[in-house]
Amino acid sequence: MSSAVSRPPAAEPDKARQHFESLLRFETDCWDVHHAINHKRQDFILLDVRSEQAFAAGHVPGAVNLPQTRVNEDMLAAYPPATLFVVYCAGPHCNGADKAALRLASLNRPVKKMIGGITGWLDEGFTLSKPD
Repeated sequence: MSSAVSRPPAAEPDKARQHFESLLRFETDCWDVHHAINHKRQDFILLDVRSEQAFAAGHVPGAVNLPQTRVNEDMLAAYPPATLFVVYCAGPHCNGADKAALRLASLNRPVKKMIGGITGWLDEGFTLSKPD
């Protein structure tokens, strides 16, 4: 007797390794971002791609606000071409981070998405910053 979990069978280990290795090239999570920020290992620009109003209500500490509709070459001019951008939006129900990531990749910029967004950040027990 099998379950919905084991039907269809799991991928071969080598294919699973390739899949998950590839997945980690596209995304990171709240814990890894938090750890990098708090241990002074932040080698990326964290972009909050929500609206200015949402950003003002609370954002991940150290994030820069750039709404996804305004991601363009001019807005990125201050950053060297090899700069890694990590984008996030409201959470799993929002595709703003995906849209921003697509724009960044289309501009030949390295990009990853922080899965979970603000919702994930808060779910992990991390706090938000607010502008002064």
